[in-house]
Amino acid sequence: MMSSNHTMFIIAGFKFSPEIQSAVFVVLLLVYAVSTLGNITIFIVICLEKSLHTPMYFFLSSLAVEDIGFISSTVPTFLVIMATGNGIISHRSCLMQLYFFMSFGSVEFTLLALMSVDRYVALSHPLRYHNIITHQTCLCLILLSWVFGFLVFLYSILLLSNLSFCGPFEVNHFFCEASVLVKMSCSDTSLFDTVFTFFASSVSLVSFLVTFLSYSSVIAAVMKIKSSVGKRKAFSTCSSHFLAVTLLYITVIFLYVRTIGSVSNDLNKVISIFNSIVSPFSNPFIYSLRNDKVKEAIWRVLNLHKVKENQSLP
Repeated sequence: MMSSNHTMFIIAGFKFSPEIQSAVFVVLLLVYAVSTLGNITIFIVICLEKSLHTPMYFFLSSLAVEDIGFISSTVPTFLVIMATGNGIISHRSCLMQLYFFMSFGSVEFTLLALMSVDRYVALSHPLRYHNIITHQTCLCLILLSWVFGFLVFLYSILLLSNLSFCGPFEVNHFFCEASVLVKMSCSDTSLFDTVFTFFASSVSLVSFLVTFLSYSSVIAAVMKIKSSVGKRKAFSTCSSHFLAVTLLYITVIFLYVRTIGSVSNDLNKVISIFNSIVSPFSNPFIYSLRNDKVKEAIWRVLNLHKVKENQSLP
C-alpha cells in the first residue's frame, strides 16, 4: 500500500536474547557515556588552557564537538529501543536523524582532511607554519567545514522526504539509514540514488584523497628526521592517526561509494557500527588523550579546580 509522509516507521535494531541484550545495552551505554564525557572534557580543557589555543587544538576541539553530535545522532535512539523494545519513530524524526547523521559525518570527514593538511604544513614547512595556518584561517576553515557539512545533504533529504513508502514499515537497522529507507519506497528513487551517491562519494573520496596525500607527505617528512627518538615518536603518532582514518574511510566508502541499497541490510548494520559508534568513541583517545600537552592541561585544570575548592573551605 502507498503511504503518506506521515508514516510511522519501526526501527528493528538487533535481535538478541534477553541476557545478551542486557549486556549489549550496558556496554553501549558505557561507550556512549565515555565518548561524550571524554569529548566534553577535551573541549572544555582546550577552551580553558591558553597554551592550547593553537590551530591544531582548535581542530581537535571542533572534532570533539562533532563526535558528540555524531554518536548522539544514533546511539540514544538505539538505547531507547533496547531498553523499551519500542522502535516506533515518525517519518519526520526519521529524516531528521538521517540528516544529522549524514551532516555530522560530513563535518568529520572535512575536519579530518583539514587536520591532515595542518600536520603536513607543520612538519613540512615548520618555519612558515604560523604564517600559513593563522588563528583566523583556522577558525574560518572550521566554520566552513560545519556550514558545508550541514548543507551538502539538504537536497538529498528533501528528495527523500517526497518519496512514498510501502508497508511493512520496519527499518532493518539500528537507526534510519538511507539505503534501508530507499528499499521501502514505492516511488521512483533513481534521482535520489544519483544525488545521494554523488554527494556521499564526493565527500568521502575527496576527503580521503586529501588525507592520504597529506599523511603520505607527513610520513615522508618524518623519515627525514635525523633523531631516531623523534622519528619514532612522530611516526607512532602519525601512524595511529593514519590507521584510524583509513579504517573509517574504508567502511564509509564500502557503504556509500556504490549504488545505494546494493549492500545487504545485515552487513550494512554491522559495518555501520564502526563509523557511527566505534569511530567517535575512539577519536578522543587517538587524537587528544594520547597527546602529552592535552594530558598535562587536563591535570592542570583538575588541580586548579581542587585548589579553588580548598580555598573556598572555611
